[in-house]
Amino acid sequence: MTKNAEQILEIVNNSQEHLSAEQIYLRLKETNRGAAMATVYNNLSYLYKEGFIRKISVEGYPDRYDTMKRHEHLVCRRCGKLSDIQLDDLTEVLQKQVSVEMFSYDLKIGYLCEECMKEDCMKIESFKYK
Repeated sequence: MTKNAEQILEIVNNSQEHLSAEQIYLRLKETNRGAAMATVYNNLSYLYKEGFIRKISVEGYPDRYDTMKRHEHLVCRRCGKLSDIQLDDLTEVLQKQVSVEMFSYDLKIGYLCEECMKEDCMKIESFKYK
């Protein structure tokens, strides 16, 4: 693994957020001034394909990257906010329902986050009193 790939993997694994390639690039530049955006994209692709990191795709938003630690995600349907959620391991349940060997799964649960719910309530309240 290249030094750049190691640094990017460390950034992803040490982050409490779900970082986009651009956010990873900005953090990488703090310690590696010569890093280029293409380097970040190439290494993220490598790390994802080799199973070192997860790529989280949410329609309308840039891909974000996460650790391989088993957990699921709540995805706000309005703002795209990602939150981690820990559920019981579904591997056995899913394995019983499919006839092929399953290596992994990616569960994203759509919801409205608290901020978007408040915004909706405020819109409804302001509409009522007009």
